[in-house]
Amino acid sequence: MIAAMISFFRSWIAPALFACAMTASAQQQRMVLIDQDGSGPGGSNQMAMMVLLQSPEAKVLGITMVSGNAWEPEEVAHTLRMLELIHRTDVPVVPGAVYPLVRDEQEARLEKPLYGTIPWYGAWGDLDEHTSRQKYHPAMEVPPLPEGNPTTKPLNEDAAHFLIRQVHAHPHQVTIYAAGPLTNIALALRIDPEFAELSQGIVLMGGSLSPVTSDPEFSTHPRHEFNFWFDPEAAHMTLRAHWPRIDLTTTDISVKTQFTEQMLAQIGTSHEPAAQYLVKWTGEFYYLWDELEAAAWLDPKIITRERELYVDVDLNRGPNYGDTLTWTKANKPQLDMPLVHVQEDLDTARFYKLFVELMKAPPQKP
Repeated sequence: MIAAMISFFRSWIAPALFACAMTASAQQQRMVLIDQDGSGPGGSNQMAMMVLLQSPEAKVLGITMVSGNAWEPEEVAHTLRMLELIHRTDVPVVPGAVYPLVRDEQEARLEKPLYGTIPWYGAWGDLDEHTSRQKYHPAMEVPPLPEGNPTTKPLNEDAAHFLIRQVHAHPHQVTIYAAGPLTNIALALRIDPEFAELSQGIVLMGGSLSPVTSDPEFSTHPRHEFNFWFDPEAAHMTLRAHWPRIDLTTTDISVKTQFTEQMLAQIGTSHEPAAQYLVKWTGEFYYLWDELEAAAWLDPKIITRERELYVDVDLNRGPNYGDTLTWTKANKPQLDMPLVHVQEDLDTARFYKLFVELMKAPPQKP
């Protein structure tokens, strides 16, 4: 009798409970739109998108591309190829802004003799031959990809209208995850005044306050951060919009993280597609800025301390153009500005554990 009951449970009850659990998990998925400067192959930008793509808790509605660390057309190709290699071609990739709203390459070049160089120019990689970390090419040129060119195609729509369409299709349910310059977000805000308020909120990687580090990129110019610097006007517009909530991952907390060879080796023990993509194409061991932003959205307990501040960007032309500005409630300008949840400290062990587990995981089902 007992054996028969066990057999019945295994044959009928257990699968039903598993199906119910899977259904509940699917219903609990949180919707997110990724806006990223997807340089590659591998590296921080691709790994950050993979955090969300690999998580069973996230439903990625699409990925919009924006120039930043590289030019947008090349980023589109790297991201399409990444999705092919990790078996997630169900997620659409949408071309976005190639150039910032106002800042241009000539202006950036003219700043060099006046104000000195900065360590990272992103897509404008040859502005200083001594500090450039990548080879320059024209914006619309897509060089052959070392990981292989994609066979899939981007969506035939522009990023701003795609973002607007998705938020209107799922009002108050979609979080915007923005981890590059904010050009696409600013364009969407200008096209649709309801865009920000119809979202569930926005999480940003950008800005710098007073990072505790000997890294010369930040120790001598602590308010400079690349994403805000590359398109200051877009950052300004985004930080002034009426989002239900703004969470900001700054340089200050990012420099407390580190991607290591040991972490990559641990990820490499998995034979799943995402892990093998990273083993083959990720060789940069640096801060986990965008990855932290994504993981903290999935698991807010990773952030152990935050501070509410009013945040903006310096738009005055000069050596501080694009720098981060912050105020408390006591000293902020008499302007309509939303409070920003600025992350200050984290549980690194919890973050690393989640990150490694997700990179080792099998592909999520569409």
